[in-house]
Amino acid sequence: MSRPLSATANPALRLVPGLFVAIWSSGFVVARLVAPHAEPFTFLSLRFLLTVCVLSAVALVAGARWPVGWRGWRDALLAGILLQGLYLDGVFWAVSRGLPAGLTALITSLQPLLAALVAGPLLGERVSGRRWLGIGIGAIGAGLVLVPKLGPSADAIPPVALAVCFAATLALTAGTLWQKRFAATVDLRTNAAVQFLGAGLLTLPLALLFEDGRFDLAPPALAGLAWAVLGLSVGGVLLLLWLIRREAVAGVSALFYLVPAVSAVMAYALFGETLAPVQVGGMVVAVLGVALASRN
Repeated sequence: MSRPLSATANPALRLVPGLFVAIWSSGFVVARLVAPHAEPFTFLSLRFLLTVCVLSAVALVAGARWPVGWRGWRDALLAGILLQGLYLDGVFWAVSRGLPAGLTALITSLQPLLAALVAGPLLGERVSGRRWLGIGIGAIGAGLVLVPKLGPSADAIPPVALAVCFAATLALTAGTLWQKRFAATVDLRTNAAVQFLGAGLLTLPLALLFEDGRFDLAPPALAGLAWAVLGLSVGGVLLLLWLIRREAVAGVSALFYLVPAVSAVMAYALFGETLAPVQVGGMVVAVLGVALASRN
C-alpha cells in the first residue's frame, strides 16, 4: 500500500496538489478561450489524438510497460472514456452552448460530495467526520466564489447545457473511482495514453456526426490546443492519476473545491473579470475546507 502524500520523505511532493489545482483550473479558461474559434468535439478530438502521440512517445522512450491482456486495456479505455471523454466532452459542449465558465466550474466542484458518498460502499474507504466537515466547508467556499455569477443571468442558462455539465461531473466521479479500484498499480504513462485513446474513440465520431470540423488557425485556438495537450492532458492528468494512486479518493476529490476559486483568479488576469469581496472570502473558505479534508 502506498504511503499518504504528507508522509513522504520528499517535502517537494507536498507541492503536487497545488500544482495540480493550478493546471486543472486552467482548463475552464481554455474552454472559454477556444470556444469562438473551434467546435468542441473537433477541438477535443485533436487534443486527444495529439496527447496519445506525445504520451506514447514518452512511454516508448522510457520502455514503460503497456497494459497486459484484454482486461488491462479494457480498464484503461473505460477510465479514459469516463475521466477524459465524457467529462471533457460535456464541459466543452456546455460552455459552447452558453453555460458560463464560472458556473461550469461550480457544478464540477460537486464531484467531492459525489465521490465521498460512494467511495465507502465501492472502495471500502472510510470517510471520517473531519473529512466530511472539510468537504462541507469546501462546498460552501466554492459556492461563495461564484455567487455573483448566479445573479440576473441565471434565468438565461440553457437547461440542456446545465444537465450535460452535471452528467459530465458524474462521469468524472465514476472515472475517479474506476481508476482507483482497477488501475492503481499500472504504469501512469501508458495508462494515460490508453485513456486518451478511449476518449478519442468516443469523441471523434461525435465530431464527424454533429460538427463541420471547424478549427480556426487563430493564435488563441493554437495556444489553447498546445496548453490543452502539454499542460492539461499530459501534466494535469498524470498528476491526477498519481494523486489517485497515493491518496484516498475523498481527499483527492476535495482538491476540486479549489478549482472555481483559482479559475476566477485566472479569468480576472486574462479576461478582466472582477472579483467581488464575497468571492475572495469564498476562496479562503474553500482553501480551509480542502486543508481540513486532505489532512492525514
